[in-house]
Amino acid sequence: MKKYGLLFPGQGSQTVGMGKALYETEPAARWVFDKANEVLGRDIKKLCFEGPEEDLASTANSQPAIFTTSIATLNVLAEKIKGAPVGDEDREIFSSEDIVRIGSISMGLSLGEPTALVASGAMSFEEGLRFVASRGQYMEEASQKNPGKMASIIGLELDKVEEVCKGVGCQVANLNCPGQVVISGHASRVELASELVKNEGAKRAIMLKVSGAFHSELMSDAKEKLKAMLETVVMNEPSIEFISNVDAEVTKDPEKIKSNLADQLDSRTLWEKSVKKAISLGITDYLEIGPGKVLKGLLKKIDSTLTVTPIHNLEDIDTLFEG
Repeated sequence: MKKYGLLFPGQGSQTVGMGKALYETEPAARWVFDKANEVLGRDIKKLCFEGPEEDLASTANSQPAIFTTSIATLNVLAEKIKGAPVGDEDREIFSSEDIVRIGSISMGLSLGEPTALVASGAMSFEEGLRFVASRGQYMEEASQKNPGKMASIIGLELDKVEEVCKGVGCQVANLNCPGQVVISGHASRVELASELVKNEGAKRAIMLKVSGAFHSELMSDAKEKLKAMLETVVMNEPSIEFISNVDAEVTKDPEKIKSNLADQLDSRTLWEKSVKKAISLGITDYLEIGPGKVLKGLLKKIDSTLTVTPIHNLEDIDTLFEG
């Protein structure tokens, strides 16, 4: 079987009902969701399957919910490719050897980055879940303390967007694909910048449906809490290549990975550059594992020749084998 680039989605990809069909039919998914409930001491499974949508959309909830759904989906995929149950009786989850059969590189957008680290073997599922739950909680607390917004600026060069942001006091947050720059900061400053970029020639400025100013200086409190938490996290060298959002480089050193995970909260994410790095390593076929199809859209804008297959359910996995 060919080797793929494994992609994991970020916040905003959640939908009520995600993972439910896999849970009902696949023991490999069931173990992940049940273990998530056990580790966190709350019903993440019910949140994913039943919502309500407004609860699922909160930062503190959506991050562990998306993470759990993505790992459950990957666990089913790993089992189907292996042709036998993954893990053992007490720990029924994929091993690094199982993942090596599927992918040669692992990467995720923002929240998807810790998911990608678990997929790569750098973190255990339980440790990754606790990290993501803390990450979401810290980011929500920071958002409540310093309310902010994010906006997607379409059709304007980066240097011009940066100039406007510098003038009003907000930041470039995400460089996701050609022609799209996401900005972040205090609500009034992002709103002002969204108007000013139109005068500079931007085609559109779209306010994003997020609860805070992620990847900006308003996340500094969350970053400091996360840095302290990361000191207790066991991080190993990834078993397959892992590309960091912060510098778009293949990152193997566990301490550097930890540092980048913290820096990501108040720094811009370099998704377009990260994908181009993966392409330079010869990866042209990708699997988007977890809810949503956002990453497929972004990759097609980066390079239309790439093949990106969303993997959400058993039908998607069966289709992959047929292909």
